[in-house]
Amino acid sequence: MSDERQIQDEDLMDVAQDHEQAHRLRKALKVLADNPNVGGKLQEMAKEVLSGRMGMKEAIETPGYLDALGDRISQIRRAAEDQTMAEREESRAKFAEWQKKQEEEADRERAERDGPSLNLVTGPRRGGNRGHR
Repeated sequence: MSDERQIQDEDLMDVAQDHEQAHRLRKALKVLADNPNVGGKLQEMAKEVLSGRMGMKEAIETPGYLDALGDRISQIRRAAEDQTMAEREESRAKFAEWQKKQEEEADRERAERDGPSLNLVTGPRRGGNRGHR
């Protein structure tokens, strides 16, 4: 998929409420597209959206993709219901650690994206407007 065109965060603004949500959605789609354990319709949908062949709005309105998403959510819910109390506590701790790392990464990305550029020209060049004669 690396040689295909990839959408940008801005391409998801028709379904996202803000640029941050669009960024998180694109990252989530990338995880789905690149994870071999996802497979099937869900992975296909992510690849279609990321390549720009299909919009996110169209993808979530496509019955096969919507069914795949519903099936995956059901699997997650069943797995959560089958956990013991100790497994739930371990999952919560792992999720808290993962969430902290995600927030740190998002903060770092935001700082890189929104921070001042080192290549900014803020004033006239030294030496004024002298030209060669």
